[in-house]
Amino acid sequence: MREEELLSFDEIERLVKQFTHLGVKKIRLTGGEPLLRKNVPDLIGRLTKIAGIEDIALTTNGVHLVKQAQALKEAGLMRVNISLDALTAETFQEMNGRKVAPNVVLKGIDAAMEAGLIVKINMVVRKGVNEDEVIKLARYCKEREITLRFIEFMDVGQTNGWDFSQVVTKKELLEKVSTIAPLEEVGRDYLGEVAAKYRYKGTKTEIGIISSVSDTFCGNCTRARISADGKLYTCLFAEEGYDLRQLIRSKANDADIKSTIANIWSKRTDKYSEERTEETVRNRKKN
Repeated sequence: MREEELLSFDEIERLVKQFTHLGVKKIRLTGGEPLLRKNVPDLIGRLTKIAGIEDIALTTNGVHLVKQAQALKEAGLMRVNISLDALTAETFQEMNGRKVAPNVVLKGIDAAMEAGLIVKINMVVRKGVNEDEVIKLARYCKEREITLRFIEFMDVGQTNGWDFSQVVTKKELLEKVSTIAPLEEVGRDYLGEVAAKYRYKGTKTEIGIISSVSDTFCGNCTRARISADGKLYTCLFAEEGYDLRQLIRSKANDADIKSTIANIWSKRTDKYSEERTEETVRNRKKN
């Protein structure tokens, strides 16, 4: 994507201000890989100064954290979710299609913790590929008192060759992890929280499961997504977004931007996770 196609930091800041007027309090920077963009700590510093923003988080592959974790923390970043699908190098590379070694990510995790960031690990689980890594990674996180969030292998259109037979369900994940230590369910912290949470009994260490296939949560979803080029998506699975970049660059005033966002959100009907395929629905009822 060419630089001129990206939202500038000024444009991002302006959009965020309009979202806060509509009740948004939490921001998460994701990707792709957000730390590939230059000067992300500068952006975070600007966002922390916006009235109404209570929480800023970032999701990353962890590769750049050794160099950037401290600067991110000092800029005002509070939390970081780090993607780590396996501890075994071969499996890690098969899941991610990259030749990066998992040790690079582990060093990034250490750097984030040393910087004082709240760390969570995201693990996408794919049957027949990395399900044998579930216990290994759960033990790794439990020993370090890190929250591990399992993500069911999701249908995201035609990009990942998805079918239900590759899904390790919430029920199966709970059965696996409970062999390490007994679990107890923990209530969600806020409306729209996507992960079902559990705690190892007698500890403060949690796991989360994002079960967008076997136990959907569309009815409680409160998340809007803006792409790097300014498209507003009202669902993770949506194939088309609404062009806010064009609106901003057409010299629309703040009131127009705010009302456009509110109008888009009020008309959202997305339930892609529930309705994506008949096979998903049929298999969900069995699990």
